[in-house]
Amino acid sequence: MKEMSKFYIGKRVLVTGHTGFMGSWLTKWLTMLNAEVCGYALDPPTQPNMYETLNIKGVVSQDVRGDINNTELLRRTLGEFQPEIVFHLAAQPLVLESYEFPLETFHTNVIGTVNLLNELRKFDSVKAIIVVTSDKSYRNKEWVYPYRESDDLGGRDPYSASKSCQDIVVNSFRESYFSDSGISLSSVRAGNVIGGGDWAKDRIIPDIVRGIVSGHPVRVRNPNSVRPWQHVLEPISGMLLLAQRMHGDMKFSDAWNFGPNSERDVTVEEIVEKSIEYWKTGKYVIEDNSADKEAKYLSLDISKAKKELKWFPRYNINKALVETVEWYKSYYTNYSRIQDLTYKQIKSYSEA
Repeated sequence: MKEMSKFYIGKRVLVTGHTGFMGSWLTKWLTMLNAEVCGYALDPPTQPNMYETLNIKGVVSQDVRGDINNTELLRRTLGEFQPEIVFHLAAQPLVLESYEFPLETFHTNVIGTVNLLNELRKFDSVKAIIVVTSDKSYRNKEWVYPYRESDDLGGRDPYSASKSCQDIVVNSFRESYFSDSGISLSSVRAGNVIGGGDWAKDRIIPDIVRGIVSGHPVRVRNPNSVRPWQHVLEPISGMLLLAQRMHGDMKFSDAWNFGPNSERDVTVEEIVEKSIEYWKTGKYVIEDNSADKEAKYLSLDISKAKKELKWFPRYNINKALVETVEWYKSYYTNYSRIQDLTYKQIKSYSEA
């Protein structure tokens, strides 16, 4: 990580979606690397939220409030900041919400990406762009084989379909505009991230936390569903490394998976049981999931990132959950040390 620390010093980095869960963790790490960060996003999507908890506004160089489809504001921000590296995380990130708001989901995830890439191609300062899509970009056949970057894209729910379209947009812009431009463009398909500071609805870790804190049973919708669970710092470390490699080297412009080692399948029910075990309190109940709208099985093949980037996951699921539970327990019992704990978790991970 010493090489990474040297690389990011003074680099101008634009993070869209920096007010979100993953965006806040990424922005915090970038500021620890002494990068100059401009955040561009809507207001935090939940209350409470990681952005305010970490006082992200106080550590970034610029904090811009705006929709990713606001072309005028986006163009002005890019012109003023002149970014070298761009991490695009701004999105509608929830599967169940996409059923209720399909138009907004596609407009943000697909057209918003088109709008951003179309503006970025006009700026000579830009050297590397990473668009964070999703593991749900793949056409999920619910087979036992992990998905590789070369597998078919597709999605039966609006969110997954929008992320597949987002990946197609990235590839189109890469081949149409960026292949001879000196600007590297990649998409990142990350597994299901867990970690402190997520309060989104209909996600398992926030549901667990809300249940434990309120004293109510955690309601589990899909106990047997399997996901590529990973601590949020895992894909972020991959993205930081990838951007470093992409800066000045077009051969890394591609699609990339970042997920856990394939030790064994981990179900939603196991995530709930272990979280309760580590918290030392709580209980759960299984709900009827007969009308469930999410896929049951999904895993990622990360051999490409291991071989070509020399990126390797550092935490197994137990360690990821221990870190996550520690963060939330501290938030609710010792809030004054939460910023220090976040710093220590990032530092500890980077030294792992």
